[in-house]
Amino acid sequence: MLKLFFFVKRKETDYHCWMQFLQLPDRDFDAYIFDCDGTLADTMGLHYDAWKMALEPHGADLPEDLYYSWGGRPTREIVEALNEMQGLFMDPDLMVHHKEGLYHQLLPSVQPIDAVVAIARSFHGKKPLAVASGGGRKSVHATLEGLGLTHLFEAIVTSEDYKNGKPSPDPYLEAARRLSVDPSECLVFEDTEIGRQSAEAAGMQCVLVDSRK
Repeated sequence: MLKLFFFVKRKETDYHCWMQFLQLPDRDFDAYIFDCDGTLADTMGLHYDAWKMALEPHGADLPEDLYYSWGGRPTREIVEALNEMQGLFMDPDLMVHHKEGLYHQLLPSVQPIDAVVAIARSFHGKKPLAVASGGGRKSVHATLEGLGLTHLFEAIVTSEDYKNGKPSPDPYLEAARRLSVDPSECLVFEDTEIGRQSAEAAGMQCVLVDSRK
C-alpha cells in the first residue's frame, strides 16, 4: 500500500486517484464508515503529546510503539491497562478528563488526512457516511468541527455509545445500525490493526490507511 504523503497534494475531488492509491475494493458499498484519529484527522501525534504530559506526574510510561499498537482503544482502557502493567493507581475518570483537556489545547494545530477526507467528500450526499471512533464524544466532535467535516456524516459514534471498544465489533455495528445499513454492505477506513480487527469482526471490509509515515 502506498503511503499517503506521496499524493496529499492532488486535488481532493480526484476520487479515482485516491481509490487507486488506497486500494479500495472494486465494488460499490451501501455505506462508508471512517475512524477519526489517524484516519480522517492527523491527530495521533497530538494525542501522544497529550498522553506524555498527562502521565508524567504519575511516573507512568507509554512507549510510542505501544501507543500506536493501542490505537483505537478508549482512553479509559489505556489508563486501566497502564495501571495493571506498571503497578499504578491512576484514577481513570480523572485521567480521561485531564488527558482530553490537554489534547484540546493542542487542537488548533490539527490537520486533515487529505486522501481520506477526499473520499468522504466524494461520497457526501450520495452514500450514508459515519464515523466510528474509540475517542470520547467531546474530543471527536471537536476534531471534526475544527476541520469542518462534521456535516459530512449522518452518524458519529464515540466511546460513550457502545459497551466494548475496538477490537470488538461494537463501534462499527453501532455505526451500521444508525445508518440502517447491513454491516456486510459497509466499507471501513482505519489506520490501526485494532481498528481493522474491529471492522472485520463486524463483518465489514476494511481499507487500512498508513498515516504514520
